[in-house]
Amino acid sequence: MTQFGANVSRHGLDTQGIANSGKQYWNLETPALYQMALANHEAELSQGGALVCLTGIHTGRSADDKFIVREAANEGEINWGAVNKPIEPGQFDAILKTQLAYYEGRDLHVQDVWAGADKKHRLGVRIVTEQAWHTLFARNMFIQPTADELAHFQPQFSILHAPGLEAPAGTPGLRSGTYILASFERRMVIIGGTSYAGEIKKSVFSILNYMLPAQNVLPMHCSVNVGRNGDSAIFFGLSGTGKTTLSADPNRQLVGDDEHGWDEHGLFNFEGGCYAKVINLSAEAEPEIFATTHRFGTVLENVVMDPHTRCLDLNDGKLTENTRASYPLDFIPNIAADGTAGHPRNVVMLTADAFGVLPPLSRLTPEQAMYHFLSGYTAKVAGTEKGLGSAPQATFSTCFGAPFMPRHPTVYGNMLRDRIAQNGVNCWLVNTGWTGGGHGTGYRMPIQHTRALLSAVLEGKLADVPFREDENFGLMVPEICPGVPSEILDPRGTWADGSAYDAQAQDLVARFRENFAQYVKYVDDGVKAAAPKAA
Repeated sequence: MTQFGANVSRHGLDTQGIANSGKQYWNLETPALYQMALANHEAELSQGGALVCLTGIHTGRSADDKFIVREAANEGEINWGAVNKPIEPGQFDAILKTQLAYYEGRDLHVQDVWAGADKKHRLGVRIVTEQAWHTLFARNMFIQPTADELAHFQPQFSILHAPGLEAPAGTPGLRSGTYILASFERRMVIIGGTSYAGEIKKSVFSILNYMLPAQNVLPMHCSVNVGRNGDSAIFFGLSGTGKTTLSADPNRQLVGDDEHGWDEHGLFNFEGGCYAKVINLSAEAEPEIFATTHRFGTVLENVVMDPHTRCLDLNDGKLTENTRASYPLDFIPNIAADGTAGHPRNVVMLTADAFGVLPPLSRLTPEQAMYHFLSGYTAKVAGTEKGLGSAPQATFSTCFGAPFMPRHPTVYGNMLRDRIAQNGVNCWLVNTGWTGGGHGTGYRMPIQHTRALLSAVLEGKLADVPFREDENFGLMVPEICPGVPSEILDPRGTWADGSAYDAQAQDLVARFRENFAQYVKYVDDGVKAAAPKAA
């Protein structure tokens, strides 16, 4: 075994149980990783300098293949069920033994990183991979230790990644040859059978979502930005709602685009990079993110490229609609360099309502904020995922991140409500979805109107405007907003048939109430009263 790299930790891979590997490449920087990825035919170079990588059959997360080891310390802490599925310690150990044997004689890449910009709460993570491009992805996504920190780096959690290894059919505890297994006792995640790099990123997020509440830190699936006066804002939202796009605001510094913590002092980013969806990305609508796709250091996943000119086609979804760009946060021109901000002045919950009935902007009480946080509503339409029909499908992902929340949702919901109340935070629900009818009849909310609504919120321009109560959802809706046509603010008025709107609105109300039934016994009367109103 030979080690390469200027920053090799004195705590070697033997601490992960890895022995007899081939060459070990420690904490290589971007140019060296580019060179190795290209030399090993892992990726191709695009015009502009981004690295284009294909992930094969797995172009998204394999949620059904994710398991948590059932251990004495976490038995009563994990919200076991369809999302947090258990695997037994002996089964994990057997799969780990196979993976460690797989590593023997193979060249490995090691990247030691911090997860968490706040030094009080950051987690030292070691990521071991068999391909250079996955290591570059990890380097992009997390926070780089100093050279001195790397020399003495002792990981608090390890991720062992083996995309070329598939578990044999019938392996006890698994559903398929693909696996993402987390052991909190061993402080280790093992991943096999998938090249989709997002599994690495989201494994770290899931670890923090379990560990941080015990430190009185609320982990959140959100983006954060901060204004010139230090006024920070949180943006919750599922994929396709505009979370990354809307938080990249030239008038505000970006703290981070996806994962943050909220402690007694304020907000901090978990990451050092961004992982943006780039399907149909345009220089006109999203210039800052678009620019990253044509830059050396960016990793592009499953983006279609002309093999001769090496030009990208960001509009081509033939490989997947879930095309992605991974890039360091400082590729965005206006960032909060230290990855932190004070307590938020505003919390914005984004939804893409494909049924076209939610108002484009609503003000929430703390109780309504908890209700909608636990609901985590958006809607999916055909083309965003395999298997979707022509009709929109309502999706409720609690805490706007159900697949990554090991604890019961009310743990996170109660923490959010308490912080909102303690800090006098204004809360808003923003619909970036459809208006004038549902998907197929109406049209997508113009992004310039959504940006104008958010600007009014963040700049305090709605403090003195009149509000009305929405008769279906009980939300307070502004009657006027600078830069936005007043008729847009009343969704019923944008429909050609008011009675059709009423029927669709009540259908969505029923979906909300049916979904929330699972939380009723865990919340107080104020949150129960925040439910949309059945006819």
